[in-house]
Amino acid sequence: MQDPADGNDQGSIYARIDSVYATLPPRAQRVADIVLDNLGDIGTYSVSQLARMSGTSPATVSRLFSALGFEDFAEVKDHLRTLRGRGIPLGVAPSPVDGTERFKLEVENLRRVSEQLQGSLLTDISEALASAGNVLIIGFRTGYPVAMRLRESLAQVRARVVLAPQPGQSLGEELVHVGAGDVVVVVGFRRRVSGFGDIMRFLPTTGAKNILIADSTARRYAQFADIWVDCPIDGVGAFDSYAAAMSACTQITDGVLEHLHPRGERSVLKVAEAYEVLGEIDNGDLGR
Repeated sequence: MQDPADGNDQGSIYARIDSVYATLPPRAQRVADIVLDNLGDIGTYSVSQLARMSGTSPATVSRLFSALGFEDFAEVKDHLRTLRGRGIPLGVAPSPVDGTERFKLEVENLRRVSEQLQGSLLTDISEALASAGNVLIIGFRTGYPVAMRLRESLAQVRARVVLAPQPGQSLGEELVHVGAGDVVVVVGFRRRVSGFGDIMRFLPTTGAKNILIADSTARRYAQFADIWVDCPIDGVGAFDSYAAAMSACTQITDGVLEHLHPRGERSVLKVAEAYEVLGEIDNGDLGR
């Protein structure tokens, strides 16, 4: 008997949407966004409600499910019940949860990003960042702390790593100076700045390789990136969790360090020596 979660051997609903998202009409993309953002309690909605939430029509919702390989909305619900039965967390829980549920979801997010980075994807990213002439890392809003962490880590193992935008800075003066042989990393999670799409569309014109680190709601921009790292940020409460994104940065930097061996290790030691000479790092001496 065929597993409902693997209907037509097309995989989970997330994988199905991800595989066809770029080819969907804009109205169908809006429905797909609503479905993915509400997977945890999708069974409580009707087709009409999904249509209202996405600003489309019941016919558009039904056509999307058909395009994804489902006979009807009832089969979608069966599919999601099977996934939940496997212990796969789907979206925000509809009621208060304890710390155990929060921990389980954090672990699942970490597992998903780590599995994604296994093999060739991490190798491709690490090689690109290790061999780039210049690395420009761009982050906005909630993506800025993640971008800053990636920049601080990479700056220890290689030179010419820049974080943008700085306070009062525009991106134009940075982007015009990158080109072939350089890498631009863009970090952006949901509720992105309004000009995010313009930036992603502009990047391919620079000639630089560009890497997108973002959550699943950025899938519409992935077509403009050479590499996309999908970092889950789902949380059980009101706020998103960026533990998986920070973990991705650590795994990427470790990969770059490995590719730059032994030059990367020498760079790390030089940075440590500079910290010591400048007295920039607390050594625990309260008497100083």
